[in-house]
Amino acid sequence: MTRYLLAGGGTAGHVNPLLALADAIKDQAGEQQVWALGTIEGLESRLVPERGIKLLTVDRLPMPRKLNAYAFSFPFRFAKAIRVVKQYIVDYKIDVVVGFGGYASAPAYRAAKALRIPYVVHEANALPGYANKVGARNASAVAITFSNTKLPNAKLTGLPLREEIVELTKTDHRFEANQFFGLDPKLTTLLVTGGSLGAKKINETIEESRTILEAAGVQVIHIVGDRAGLADESVGGYRRISYCSRMELAIAAADFAVARSGAATVSEFSAVGLPAIFVPYPVGNGEQRLNAEAVVAVGGARIVLDEDFTPEFVSSTLIPLLSNKKVILEMQEKSRSVGIVTGSQDLLKLVNGVLF
Repeated sequence: MTRYLLAGGGTAGHVNPLLALADAIKDQAGEQQVWALGTIEGLESRLVPERGIKLLTVDRLPMPRKLNAYAFSFPFRFAKAIRVVKQYIVDYKIDVVVGFGGYASAPAYRAAKALRIPYVVHEANALPGYANKVGARNASAVAITFSNTKLPNAKLTGLPLREEIVELTKTDHRFEANQFFGLDPKLTTLLVTGGSLGAKKINETIEESRTILEAAGVQVIHIVGDRAGLADESVGGYRRISYCSRMELAIAAADFAVARSGAATVSEFSAVGLPAIFVPYPVGNGEQRLNAEAVVAVGGARIVLDEDFTPEFVSSTLIPLLSNKKVILEMQEKSRSVGIVTGSQDLLKLVNGVLF
């Protein structure tokens, strides 16, 4: 029996690949057990147990950003987290650790190294996070989602995708999707999403552009995010929802998308061949723009800066693009050409390779 410890969490971008790999582990031949390592504050505290996987926890320990009492206590807290993970590894007889970044991964890498247990790093974003950059130095193997990710000795596996997304690459679910959202199959459908938290500028621009989009014969599935403070609405061909429980159907219904370029969004769109205009998150280290670099380079997507995504852009650029069926079809093929559907299997093969 092989025993796996999957470390990560915090956001859906870390939790969903972890769960996708867990599913692939369970589907393989032979006996195996899977545990997840996370924090009680992250999404994993809900999503992991819902999938029947035991969640082991450590304290959430952000890296200190300034010199204060927390900064002085951090080394001791981090050392304690490492001891906790080492005990988990011993108690559950873990054979291999796989980390997806985030607060739980850093102590997991250190614990595995101390106990001479092989560990594998998976980096979702084009710009690696601190935990994975440090962890990759001594990892048994390193996997990356995007070809432009700079980590030593890394293997391109893509992102482990949810089974619902993989299914879209095998079977046409557009009829079911149109029925679910109450859309006209003869009209062009635009999917708009800013991710789980939403995107203020994207939401405001689409809200101001509803009239011209409707006049152009464009239907809109607009996922505004839980924090947007906008009520769900269904008027004509416009569907506004704060949270989409069937994201795979929203993707299946769409001809084109406007979205932030988080790793999961870019990976899922490319896997199914959904062309997009990506509006990278304007704050932070610029990782979202880098995530979209490969699909933009082949012509499967375009990038517009957050400040430039305005009603004027919608009327002058987006609507003419949506009206050009030939261009959309070409962008679909180009997007699909860089998509990786086998991320779960490829990552599992890499993980098993450090064991056998």
